[in-house]
Amino acid sequence: MSPETNAQKTLSQLGANVLAAECPSRQVLSHLTSRWGTLVMLVLLTGTHRFSALRRRIGGVSERMLAQTLQQLESDGFVHRQVYDVVPPHVEYSLTPLGREAGAHLAALTGWIEDALPRILARQPTPTTSSQASQPQAVRGNGEQDRGGAPKRRPSQHPDFVVAP
Repeated sequence: MSPETNAQKTLSQLGANVLAAECPSRQVLSHLTSRWGTLVMLVLLTGTHRFSALRRRIGGVSERMLAQTLQQLESDGFVHRQVYDVVPPHVEYSLTPLGREAGAHLAALTGWIEDALPRILARQPTPTTSSQASQPQAVRGNGEQDRGGAPKRRPSQHPDFVVAP
């Protein structure tokens, strides 16, 4: 069966219509396929983890984004949050049976991406041919400039910006 025929068959069999703007399955799809959602699901496929262990395993995720992602996946029924009544508080995260099912599909997709990565990268333009490389340095980013012509930065991007603990 061709990929096009397979896609048509899959779309015709869906009870929910993920292509419709108002379909609730879109929100679930968004949670699972977000950058952090997919990575959280992959790590939890390996077993139960505490918040700090998840954060260490997933490079680049902030505490806020990890917490938000875990809450979304928990509300969708993919993640189980176990709170232990001890001091200091102890919370563990694991996949529900539904989460393990979804995680297996995400693992297959990410495995395919890893396998196909050389072919994917070969199709992408080189940095010297990208449109941003031809732009002057001062207009990169959001395009806004300060009075001296330097790119404006949000406070969190400023080298002197420090977040209080």
